[in-house]
Amino acid sequence: MTVDVRLVGAEHADEVWAVVRAAFDARAPLDPPADAMSDDLGTFTRALADHGGLLASVDGVAQGALLLDPGPDGLVLRRFGVRPEVQGRGIATAMVEAAAEVAVGHDALVVQARQELPRTVGFWEDHGFVEVSRHHPYVELRRPLARTVEVPDADAMRGLGRRVGRSLRAGDLVVLTGELGAGKTTFTQGLGEGLGVRGGVTSPTFVIARVHPSLVGGPDLVHVDAYRLGGLAELDDLDLDTSLDDAVTVVEWGAGLAEQLAEGRLEVVIERALGLGDHVGAGLVTDGGSGDGATAADAQPDGDADHDEVLDPRRVHLRRVLPE
Repeated sequence: MTVDVRLVGAEHADEVWAVVRAAFDARAPLDPPADAMSDDLGTFTRALADHGGLLASVDGVAQGALLLDPGPDGLVLRRFGVRPEVQGRGIATAMVEAAAEVAVGHDALVVQARQELPRTVGFWEDHGFVEVSRHHPYVELRRPLARTVEVPDADAMRGLGRRVGRSLRAGDLVVLTGELGAGKTTFTQGLGEGLGVRGGVTSPTFVIARVHPSLVGGPDLVHVDAYRLGGLAELDDLDLDTSLDDAVTVVEWGAGLAEQLAEGRLEVVIERALGLGDHVGAGLVTDGGSGDGATAADAQPDGDADHDEVLDPRRVHLRRVLPE
């Protein structure tokens, strides 16, 4: 049995609500009743519009679902449910692991379970969650997540970008920071693959910004290089063919400048792993330069290779900054 778990928004509110309702209806009565029992379709529509959720399907049929709720202590998983007739088949586990992927940049996954449901509490503990508090009738559990990733080469950098891309929704902002030749464009190539946008992601240094349309009905990718911008107000003069509210925006060299584009953001900082020497761009080559073995730093101002690059090991730090 193959479980397909995907990030969804308000357009799937009816499916998410139906799955969660079926799961909670099958539980023994609780006192006080579970909060989910008072929810209606409108509640789910608003929650999914705000922060999204996960929908797990088997053979195209929705069988599991949850709501995502970013908080100061981590990404909270709410209304976690699997249809009773398919419980015990790995769907819940698949949703937990998908949530960990979506939570990239958060400190932890957070859940609340009812004290009178020890099997439910045990499920979370079996999946790496640790009890942090009790406030009747709930047990709060937390699964810490790493915010620093060791990236050994270019393929791994693209793979990390793909993971991040699958976690993003329309309106999200990614502020990408790194030294010359750090691999920012390589990361963005993977991110574009994760989003399912039209390819050809290269450094936009000379054109300032490029729009990569979605091929899968998701958000477009707006790829901005702020290296030459005096201020992001200049974006208004670029005549982009998409609204930033409807796209995922990645800004290279954007720290201290791009934050005004969105209320929240994902900050990605790429640095050379320790003990690899001080030469900027060492081990990073491209065939897109002069054709004589020039480094990517020679080929373009930000030093990122467009293709065929070989990256030294990097350390990538990811941090979610929530709206105030």
